[in-house]
Amino acid sequence: MSRYYTEDHEWVEVDGDIGTVGISEYAQSQLGDIVFVETPDAGKEVSKGDDVAVVESVKAASDVYSPVSGTVLEGNDALADTPELVNEDPEGDGWFFKITLSDASEVEGLMNESAYAEFVSKL
Repeated sequence: MSRYYTEDHEWVEVDGDIGTVGISEYAQSQLGDIVFVETPDAGKEVSKGDDVAVVESVKAASDVYSPVSGTVLEGNDALADTPELVNEDPEGDGWFFKITLSDASEVEGLMNESAYAEFVSKL
């Protein structure tokens, strides 16, 4: 599996043609305590860059953009009852949705973990 990041602080972990999407550790730390998450419905067709989820914290509400194009397989239902999972494990159990990639080459325009770490260090 390979993980890629966007400049908007989303990540996608790719395993075959399935991607799992969430927000980065950096993003959740900037948001503060997460109080609400809205994930997309299965079957939703999305394009790279589309806003597909919403995360609300005590500080702000933010859109979550899809780093890749495809069809949503499922949203993370656990976030409806326990949105704080995003704070506790943003790059693990706090994932937002899974997607079937329609164009796997789109990840080539994203950052790998080391490039993302360097990007964040300059913010």
